[in-house]
Amino acid sequence: MAPILEGVPEESFVMNNRVERTLAYMVAGIVVLSLASFIALIAATGAGLQRDDFAQGIWPAVTILPLIGLPIGFVLIIVLLVVSAVRRGRAAKDAGH
Repeated sequence: MAPILEGVPEESFVMNNRVERTLAYMVAGIVVLSLASFIALIAATGAGLQRDDFAQGIWPAVTILPLIGLPIGFVLIIVLLVVSAVRRGRAAKDAGH
């Protein structure tokens, strides 16, 4: 094992990477889905759909998705930054002694 990782149990290192990876995929999925629905709204408006047309079928969900998804994606980015900073701080503290 590398000298820098001697004090860190291998399980915690893998678990933190798994949590960070999961958060990163959640952020990417939510933001991409929200942006795709936003583009679909722009394209539908450009195609001639009127205000009343967006109240039927799948359009209410497509309309609401960016309003909910983008703030959730922003919060998840902040959570990812905090988790990453805590992990790096613990790694630096363990490497220092």
